[in-house]
Amino acid sequence: GEGSLGISRGHRQVLTPCQFTGCSFGSAAIWQYESLKSRVQSYLNDMRADWLEKLRPQKRGDVRKEINQWWNRLSEGQKTVTGIIAANAIVFCCWRVPSLQRSMIKYFTANPASKTLCSPMLLSTFSHFSFFHMAANMYVLWSFSTSAVSMLGREQFMAVYLSAGVISTFVSYVSKMATGRFGPSLGASGAIMTVLAAVCTKMPEAKLAIIFLPMFTFTAANALKAIVAMDTAGLVLGWKFFDHAAHLGGAMFGIWYVLFGHELIWKNREPFVKLWHNLRSRGGPGRGGDQGGSA
Repeated sequence: GEGSLGISRGHRQVLTPCQFTGCSFGSAAIWQYESLKSRVQSYLNDMRADWLEKLRPQKRGDVRKEINQWWNRLSEGQKTVTGIIAANAIVFCCWRVPSLQRSMIKYFTANPASKTLCSPMLLSTFSHFSFFHMAANMYVLWSFSTSAVSMLGREQFMAVYLSAGVISTFVSYVSKMATGRFGPSLGASGAIMTVLAAVCTKMPEAKLAIIFLPMFTFTAANALKAIVAMDTAGLVLGWKFFDHAAHLGGAMFGIWYVLFGHELIWKNREPFVKLWHNLRSRGGPGRGGDQGGSA
């Protein structure tokens, strides 16, 4: 009865992570293409804005100026994850509104027993009910953002992060259905595990430390091994404090992406980008012009 229905519904979601991942990376490729086209114009605009700023009388204690200075001091990675952190903070505030509770449970918690399966696979990765849970996740994301975005670029990073959220949630679905331990899950841990695993795989000799115990350092490779071992034990032993299946799914995706996925997905984006370029360029010469360009 209900078990068969649940498994059937689960099977219907098999393509969802693949489809979403494809859309994420396709959007990232288009984003990068458009960013490169506008970079020169943005540079000129910034130069003009800086010149005009020097002509304006300076105001002491200008809040806008202080914010701009703070923003300019951030790394590219920190700027990239600021939007992610803001989205998590907004969703956290929504959990505090009583009239939104039913909608939050329906769309912002992932549970294979729920009637709503697809949208929570992504939305739940921006959802935290506990402030400590959110603060811990956002601290780790902020800490690894500079290395991750330097390694991948902001567009590829966003595609990996969003795909990781869906994939880790899907692994959680499969685990819950296989073990019969149904229940809601939420949090960015699965996606952040992908970021952490990707950085640790790419830079295994990097030195890491725990914020409360800075005197103890360890390599990124050993940290990743310890985290995977702990989550594997948690999954096998049925620990319920964390969604260990989502953690493992995120970690495996991060490792796979650095070792194989970057070559298979991102480096093969050129045909898609060319298709997008042709679609944007169409409207001038027409079909004949397109054929001439292809030749």
